[in-house]
Amino acid sequence: MKQTIIIVFAFLFINGLAAQDFQGVATYKTHRKLNIKLDSTQMETEMHKRMMNMLKKQFEKTYILTFTKNSSLYKEGEQLEAPQPEGMQMMFVSTDGSDILYKNMKENRFASQNEVFGKKFLVKDSIKTLDWKLENDTKNIGNYTCYKATMKREIEVVESGISINGDKDLDASADEESKLKEITITAWYTPQIPVNNGPEKYQGLPGLILEVNDGQQTIICSKVVLNPENKITIKEPEKGTVLTQKKFEAIINKRMQEEQERYKHNRDGDSERIEIRIGG
Repeated sequence: MKQTIIIVFAFLFINGLAAQDFQGVATYKTHRKLNIKLDSTQMETEMHKRMMNMLKKQFEKTYILTFTKNSSLYKEGEQLEAPQPEGMQMMFVSTDGSDILYKNMKENRFASQNEVFGKKFLVKDSIKTLDWKLENDTKNIGNYTCYKATMKREIEVVESGISINGDKDLDASADEESKLKEITITAWYTPQIPVNNGPEKYQGLPGLILEVNDGQQTIICSKVVLNPENKITIKEPEKGTVLTQKKFEAIINKRMQEEQERYKHNRDGDSERIEIRIGG
């Protein structure tokens, strides 16, 4: 009888959330595997250690998702930027990332604000339908029972390494080899929070996504606050040149090619500059 009461109360709790116009704040932490090829002169050097420490901090961040039933805002939590070591400069560019990501689930659209190469862009486009396969596996994340979902995605992988001052083994001017690779993305969602949303551009499941893994990056929820005391205001970003996702990708890819050409022609043999290119 006790077990039946627990199940009934859980059922009532879920339906109670579905019935009200609730709000929530979810905190996510990211972690990425680093598989980086270094040239022959930099293995296990002090520069190598400092570089790997910088990369670790770059990919281990905290993000905040504020959400309602129909909309959300996803952005990085406030934190101090780690200073770049002397003689080292890194630049990270992603055509799929966002400084601020707004999603309107009811209208099936998103707005992604990004600052790249000193310019602000505002990508506005429709939300893609993700081909999730619902699995039977379950696990607990915090106090929430989560269900597994998977999907296949084909991505372009660029085989490249890190060039240190024009090293011949991994010269920055060398041709990059790209190839298509099929990956499996695994998500864990909880129907206890009945919103079809999640971190980054993951959504479309019958419950909030609390964890995602694509084989390289893991995004996991560390805290959820439902109906916080301070009412949430979700404001769509408005700054930046407005364009579609396809146009944004074309602009960034062209600019990256221009940057590579510039570094190739302006390379100084005595420079301490380190050029870093990370493949997908």
